[in-house]
Parts: sequence; structure tokens; C-alpha cells
Amino acid sequence: MSGPGRPNGQAPIRPSAPIGLLRPGLSGRLMLLSVLFVLIAEVLIYVPSIASYRNSWLNDRLAQGRAAALVLERAPPDSLPRDLIDDLLRGMDATMIALRIEQSRRLLAVADMPPPVEMEIDLRQRHPFEEIMNAFDILLFGSSRTMRVVGPAPGGGDFVELIINERQLRTAMLSFSWSILQVSLVICGVVAALLYLVLNMQIVRPVKALAGALARFRDQPENARTLLEPSQRADELGDLERSIADMQESLRQQLRQREHLANLGLAVAKINHDLRNMLASAQLMADRLAATSDPNVKRFVPKMLETLDRAIAFCQATLAYGKAQEQTPRLGPVALLMLVNDVAEQLALGPESDPALQVDIPSNLRVSADPDHLHRVLTNLLRNARSALESLPADRPKVIRVAAHVEEGLVWLDLRDSGPGIPPRIRETLFQAFSGGGQRGSTGLGLTIALELLRGMGGDMMLMETPAGQGAHFRISLPEADGTGSRISRDGGWG
Repeated sequence: MSGPGRPNGQAPIRPSAPIGLLRPGLSGRLMLLSVLFVLIAEVLIYVPSIASYRNSWLNDRLAQGRAAALVLERAPPDSLPRDLIDDLLRGMDATMIALRIEQSRRLLAVADMPPPVEMEIDLRQRHPFEEIMNAFDILLFGSSRTMRVVGPAPGGGDFVELIINERQLRTAMLSFSWSILQVSLVICGVVAALLYLVLNMQIVRPVKALAGALARFRDQPENARTLLEPSQRADELGDLERSIADMQESLRQQLRQREHLANLGLAVAKINHDLRNMLASAQLMADRLAATSDPNVKRFVPKMLETLDRAIAFCQATLAYGKAQEQTPRLGPVALLMLVNDVAEQLALGPESDPALQVDIPSNLRVSADPDHLHRVLTNLLRNARSALESLPADRPKVIRVAAHVEEGLVWLDLRDSGPGIPPRIRETLFQAFSGGGQRGSTGLGLTIALELLRGMGGDMMLMETPAGQGAHFRISLPEADGTGSRISRDGGWG
């Protein structure tokens, strides 16, 4: 697995990058939409309101005109001073007041020089669309035009008319529009804030909690603390929380089952690998027994060899996946030279063998290690070296060199061979399980097991750089056992 609970090849889920102020989060978008919708509603309310305000303003002037008409109609002609009439007209923002009674039109008050009429508004007939269009005409394009306003007359008159300038009406309409805008902004702010708080508490925060729970479960699916605890909500979000919780539990159970199968599989693979090494050593010793002159040995050795061949073939064909736990190493002082010679004897390696084994290890050098674990490590490395050398042409030198030196409490063991070396394509994955060592029939587990065993003993192993085609060089480090007396230079023995 390439990460906790993540299969190989599956790209990890990454949180999205910050998107800045131009694209706010869900809460910000809801707030902006709320403000937009409130403004749209205010516009829809404002359009008829401005026309209604125009009618109210004009009706107020007509009411004043009707009151003035009652006074002026009953007063004798030319009985009122001119100054009083001018003050009356200025108070109404008018330049003329007229009254029509029984088909006769009577001019009640007029300025000295009334301007020509440019617009006529009859409030006796109501046409909403025309009123709205006229209101926006005055609001947007009005300046100082003269309007003739007609409305119901007092008493038994037909109608009363006023001649007024639109400037005062437009000023009043602008003030009314500004008041509506201020009220709209306040309403927008209040509604948006309330909607933001409600939606944030009811939707956004639960969604963020779900996203956080999924992210934690993605990173650590094996941890029970990352499982989502669904709330008692009875809405769609509650159903979503319960569905996610069920999915996490089901997925966690599947991952645990796969992990158990993987552990079991790699345990079997490790056993097969080490058992194959042991059987190969037994096969070599059986080959040596076949050279004896004892008739009983000669009679049973072929059957034994046949059985060993079948066992080795069976182990070679059995591969699985998973992880196995090695036994806790029993650390103690191990005579390194003696252990290397023991492994070499089992593998039929020596100074005169083909390939030849050259050992340069002080006899009194001891390491702190588990002898069985270190035996398995050296067996694997020497067997790999011998297999690599057996594929070389007869004219090529076939030599395996093993040397050791001590430095700062660590024993450095170098194993080199004169074979073709490690292919560059597998160097990066050489110590990974099932990566393969480049040899035919290799399971790709030997170096993985060897590295795990060494690290369990406080040591390590690395592949050293060598020129292409000039063999492989593995370096092992292990703690030095107490009491080792000799100190050997790093370059000792090989020149």
C-alpha cells in the first residue's frame, strides 16, 4: 500500500487550493445570493412605490389647490391682494389655479407670466403602467418642465387644475428613492446576516464537519477515532451522516480483512523463501554424499535428491502478499568469521570452488547479533552472489569477497562479487518486497527479509555504487560485541 489504507496506484485526495476573495466559500455565496434576492425584491417593490409617491405628492398639491379654490371662489373678484395670491401660489409650488364648474372654466389665481405647459397629468383616471413610466420620466429626465395637473374639484365642480413646475416633485422623488435605498440596504444586511447564521449553523457547519471527518478517515482509515459519529438529525443531512458512517465502517472492515490476508500471504512467502534456502543447502550436502562409496548412501541419495527437488520447486512456485512478524532476535556475541565459514561450507564455497570465496575477517571479531538471523542474511547474500556469477562466461573471473572492519563501535561487513551487478532499473526498489532481484526464479523477498532482520538487530544494509557491469557491493553494519580487541582500517585487506 502506498499510504495508510490507500491501494497502490491510487492518487491521494488533496484538498482544493485557496480560491481567494473572488470566489468565496459556501457561506459567503449564500450571503451574496441573499443580498441579491433582497435587492431584487426591493426593486420590484420600489417600481410601483415611486409611482404611488408621485401620485401622493400631486394629490397633496391638488388638496391644497381645492382648499384654495374654495376660498378664492367665494371671494369677490380682485378683493385679495396680489401679494397674498403670490404667497398662496408659492406655497403650493404652482403658477396657476383654475376651477371648472358646469362647463365653465374659472381662473382663480395665476402668476404674472405663467410658463407654457409641457406635460399633462390627469389624476382622475388611473393607469398604473403609464403612471410608472411618467414617474421614471420625471425621476431620470426631469429638470424644469411645467406640468398641468388635473384632479377632482371640491363641491359640485368638474375638476380643479394646477400649473406647477416638476423640479420640486423630482427633488421629493429623489429623496424618497434615497430613503428606500437606505431601508433596502438595512433590510439586506439584516436578512443576509440572519440567513448566513441560520444556513451556516444548519447546513455549512455540518457539511464542513462531514468533509473533515472524511479527510481524517482518508488519512487514517485504520484508526477508530476517525470514524464519523452521526448526529440525531432527522433531515437529509442526518441521512447523509448515517450513510457515511455505515460506509466507513464497512470500508474499515474490508481493509482489515485485506490486511490480515496480506499479513498471512507475506508470512507464507517468507517461510517459502527461507525453506527454499534450507532445502537448497540440503541438496548441496546430498550431492556431496553421493560421491561417497557407501552402497547404502548411493542407494538412498537419488530418492532424497528427487524429494528435495520437488520441495524446492514447490517453494519456488508459492508466492503471496502481506506482512509477517519475525521472532524477536536473541542478541549475543557472534564470531563473524566462524559464521561466514559455516555459511560458505553449506553453500560449497571456498578459495578453490567455482566461484571462489575470499574471506578477510579477523578471527577475534565479534558482532552483537542473533546467530540464526545473521545466518539467514549471509546465506541469502552469498547465494545471490553465486547465482549471479554462474551466469558469467567461463573466461570471466568468478570471485566473491567478504571483508570486515570496525569503526566507532560498528562492524562494517562488505560483500562484493565480480558478477554483472545490479540493473539500474531495480536499484530504487531493490529492498522492496516482490520487486525482484533481476535473477530468474527470484521471488524478490530475500533482500527485504535480510534488511528487516538486520534492522531488528540494530543494524542496516545498503547497496554501494559500483561501475556498470563490475559486480555488486553490499555493505552491512552491525553493533560490535563487547570485548572485541582488534581494530582494522577501513581499507584493510582489499587494497
